[in-house]
Amino acid sequence: MIVKIKLNDIKYRYEVYHIVNLFFDLGSVQMVDNEYDYYINISSEKVVCKSKYDAEEFVFQEDITFKEFIKKSIFKYFRNKTKKELPWGTLIGIRPSKIALDLINKGKTEEEIINHFINHNMTRKDKAQLCIDVAKVEKTMVNKDNHKVSVYIDMPFCPTKCFYCSFTSNPISKCKNIVKPYLKALSYEIKYMSNYIKDKNLKIENVYFGGGTPTSIDEESFEYIMNEIYSNFVSNKNICEFTVECGRPDSISLSKLETMKKYKVNRISINPQTMNDSTLKSIGRAHTSQDVVEKFKLARKLGFGNINMDLIIGLPGEGLREVENTCNKILNLKPDSITIHGLAIKRGSILYESIVNNNKMNTVSQKEINEMYNEIVKLSDKLGMKPYYMYRQKNMLGNMENVGYSILGKEGIYNIQMIEERQCIIAIGAGAVSKVIFLDKNRIERVANVKDVREYIKRVTEMVEKKKRLLMNCIKAFR
Repeated sequence: MIVKIKLNDIKYRYEVYHIVNLFFDLGSVQMVDNEYDYYINISSEKVVCKSKYDAEEFVFQEDITFKEFIKKSIFKYFRNKTKKELPWGTLIGIRPSKIALDLINKGKTEEEIINHFINHNMTRKDKAQLCIDVAKVEKTMVNKDNHKVSVYIDMPFCPTKCFYCSFTSNPISKCKNIVKPYLKALSYEIKYMSNYIKDKNLKIENVYFGGGTPTSIDEESFEYIMNEIYSNFVSNKNICEFTVECGRPDSISLSKLETMKKYKVNRISINPQTMNDSTLKSIGRAHTSQDVVEKFKLARKLGFGNINMDLIIGLPGEGLREVENTCNKILNLKPDSITIHGLAIKRGSILYESIVNNNKMNTVSQKEINEMYNEIVKLSDKLGMKPYYMYRQKNMLGNMENVGYSILGKEGIYNIQMIEERQCIIAIGAGAVSKVIFLDKNRIERVANVKDVREYIKRVTEMVEKKKRLLMNCIKAFR
């Protein structure tokens, strides 16, 4: 179904489009100049929303900005029309906890901050409280030192490609002939950036080996690249955190876990996404929920004391019952942290292509989405966890959020620094994006490596030089 919106003043097109889009399916909202389903008229004092059958007028008389008033007016109108209760209200930004952190730094009380979210954005009280809880952690852990950096290394291979994924993740079965050339190029960039960090007297706080799925390559190759990472970024560096995103249990072996212990990995992630076997099969995964249990227990047996597990809310075919089943099984495992992702419909994913081609996926109601998220909150409480980082994405099912919950002291430090963008991230590998943060100027500069693995192999020296030029500006700014 296409929803046609006519607007009298294109100056507010961005605000109007994004608020209306919250209430309808991806790609269904169109801005038009002629025949319409809804007409929105904005003047200096009021907003009038109308369809062919009704009209509602909103008069500007609140202690908020005019753009906030426009968004609230349109939100109220379409909430009444669709009967959808969207907990985040008019907020569409990806880091709402920054609002709470700014208000905390200004000396506002929790009650004042909650009222701010409600009055300015119609945010539900529990979501406002979530922002406050996350902001409190950020205030104590977010980087304040220009000379501290994190290092990210990308492995762009996976056992198979999940249907919702848009990352640089190539099925390993089709790419075996380029794994070794890729690791050679990756090793070159690792060594170069290690020397650069040393020469400029930067301190590495965290190392994160992600992807893709780092453990998708064979044992010998995994040992080789782990040794390269350890020797260049971990050994004698006194870093806080070395994370390997093991990801899918079908890529994890005893040998790879032992290799990670050997090279001082102190945080790993085993990511089931769901503990329902029928869903695992439908999203393109070749493992079962029992495989997750077995690999988790094996990691515990080997002494891994900080294990994260990723879950996705809103996978096709899943409702409240399936989420309850997942939560019960995760509760029995007792991980140290869980990261909850709302299903995001991303360009470049099989899921997005399916929707664009009009092969509709079955989705649950907004009410049930809200209930599924409530189950996650209950799970975190039972596990003794608190929220420590959060972000949101475009086209998320139900306009919800991604949240990391953790036992005290087991927070993912890299996650906080990466999301809050207060620390330089030196990113290595195909598709990896380095970020230089100028704390004193509140400015961010980025440089991305090419995504295509073969192009990365050919052009790795070019990638290194680009990064070097960006970091030179960074170093000058630090002096």
